[in-house]
Amino acid sequence: MSNDALSRAINPEGWPIPRGYANGMVAQGRVLVTGGLVGWDAGGVFAQGFLPQLRQTLANIRAVVEAGGGQIEDIIRLTWYVTDIDAYRASLKEMGPVYRAVMGRHFPAMAVVQVAGLVEREALVEIEATAVIAG
Repeated sequence: MSNDALSRAINPEGWPIPRGYANGMVAQGRVLVTGGLVGWDAGGVFAQGFLPQLRQTLANIRAVVEAGGGQIEDIIRLTWYVTDIDAYRASLKEMGPVYRAVMGRHFPAMAVVQVAGLVEREALVEIEATAVIAG
């Protein structure tokens, strides 16, 4: 979390503690919203496969947040759009280490939605992020 930002997870009393996400987040600071980012590198070349694309997509989110003066811990929401929910579910076990390699153990509020397709035909996942940055 940035020095002056106030950000914390919200979990109603009596609810089970979520694993890998937060039910809600509260924060104070400047809002940074990304567009839908995909798993391509700076040259527009896509990583091959769901997990490599996920890793690159998260790295791209990190790059945008850091370019805006924030850090991973400032992210309060991720909305994932996937083209194949079964591939997402099948890779849950392998997804944890990929996620943590880029995002650490920061788990903001998240939603995952299957979509019929994404604008970039090669994209298997697209993620939007919201961050709240101090100052």
